[in-house]
Amino acid sequence: MELLPLVCLCLLSCSGETSAAGDGVKVVMKEDSDAVLPCLISTKEDITGEVFFWKKDFQKEVFMYDSGIHYNNGFTGQDQQFKGRVSHFQDQLKNGNASIKIQNTKMADSGNYSCIFPRLQPRQTFIIELVVERLLKDRSGEIPGASKPVITSLYVTKDLSLLLQCEVQGAFPKPKVEWQDSTGNILPAEEPQVSERGGRYYVTLKTTVTKTGHYRCVATQEDISHQIHAETYEKLNDLSIEVYLWRLAAIVLGVGLLLVAAVMGRRCYGLCKKPPDDDDVKKPRKSPLSNVDSLQRRRRRDDSENDSSGYHLVQMPPRDDTDSDSSAFWLEQFLDFSSGDCGGGGGDGGCDGDDGCDE
Repeated sequence: MELLPLVCLCLLSCSGETSAAGDGVKVVMKEDSDAVLPCLISTKEDITGEVFFWKKDFQKEVFMYDSGIHYNNGFTGQDQQFKGRVSHFQDQLKNGNASIKIQNTKMADSGNYSCIFPRLQPRQTFIIELVVERLLKDRSGEIPGASKPVITSLYVTKDLSLLLQCEVQGAFPKPKVEWQDSTGNILPAEEPQVSERGGRYYVTLKTTVTKTGHYRCVATQEDISHQIHAETYEKLNDLSIEVYLWRLAAIVLGVGLLLVAAVMGRRCYGLCKKPPDDDDVKKPRKSPLSNVDSLQRRRRRDDSENDSSGYHLVQMPPRDDTDSDSSAFWLEQFLDFSSGDCGGGGGDGGCDGDDGCDE
């Protein structure tokens, strides 16, 4: 029964759970909340002029009070873990209340606290157990592997819905990723794509939304009490139609530019290709060897008719194609002169008039 007022005080002063077990009291609080550790002497006498102090696990100095002087206004020696976070209830001292409040509790604050009155007779000591429960919160700056999600708006689907993508990279342990709307309802999503590289997890989750509003991607790692979200505001309907039309126009414009480029390229090719000049067209030329062969056949035919001739055709080496006709002409004149044609050849091609011709 002596602990009942103390328990009631804690229930009224803090938002956690307080229970009495034997001679001790257990206070359960959520992380980052304020915890009130109760300490009330049985006689309820005024302790304004008394001395009391608090220790954690009988070692760390939590709070010290001596006739109005304490760690917050003059005393030194308080453990660094509690500096600026512990206070007492000055107006409750006259009722024998030496309770303290620890602000913004951390996991490290969990433990056994002792409230001690060294000058009271008999000496009084109260033991209070504080349990700080982990809270799911953003721990990306304090725990390695606690990663943040990133949201990307991909594209507008055929039915003018919007496809959203959430990525969580380099997380450990493996995170649970889900999409939520503005009221916290979980949205249907595709099967998550999960990969592991170097002991870290990479998760991608996609969902399709059809209404304007706030959408949230939540990543949770319960093993390290880490939870964080990224949020985006998407304006559907008019925005979706506008984006869809802009993208459609861009596709049409791109195809049009490709067609114009193809036509212009073909036309440029036709204009740039120079037709061959008449002089560049090579006319077929008759090889001088063909004329020589013709003359040889003609000479053999003449030799068969006149065996008295002792001359034989000597094949001349061919000259350039441009001189083929003149070569053939002079070769023919030489052969006629050698064959002894008189008279009919005329001019320089006949025999000398004084000597006559050999028969």
